[in-house]
Amino acid sequence: MTELTSIPQKLGIRAQFEARSGAQWLDVAGVGIRSLAETMNAIGARFVTITAYELGNGEGFRLEYHWDLNGTLLGFAYEVQKNIDSIFDLCPAVDWIEREIYEGYAIEFVGRPYEPLLLREGVTPGVNLREQPPQEVAK
Repeated sequence: MTELTSIPQKLGIRAQFEARSGAQWLDVAGVGIRSLAETMNAIGARFVTITAYELGNGEGFRLEYHWDLNGTLLGFAYEVQKNIDSIFDLCPAVDWIEREIYEGYAIEFVGRPYEPLLLREGVTPGVNLREQPPQEVAK
């Protein structure tokens, strides 16, 4: 059994990977992000990034977690409202991106210390969610 086909079994799900947009995607519904990170660590996968999208109409957000396994990009999506467990203690490489997503979308990564990354102290997180006034064009 290859490492890729063993991942669903290790996670306790029946789903299969599906090739889309240059990555292998696995539906991990019901699997917590911490369990996923522990599994990725156990098989030697390397964390790449998290991509955040606002779903619109107050429906929350989609967080896409990406890992590399021997040159294959693996994708796992989670839909959240305002928070998700942090995996910082399991995967220190997520430090910057969890902080960036918190500041940009006000999604809290539960269970981690927070230090401001780009926002000045006292500025409310969620800058990507606020309407920005139109900028005047210099003449």
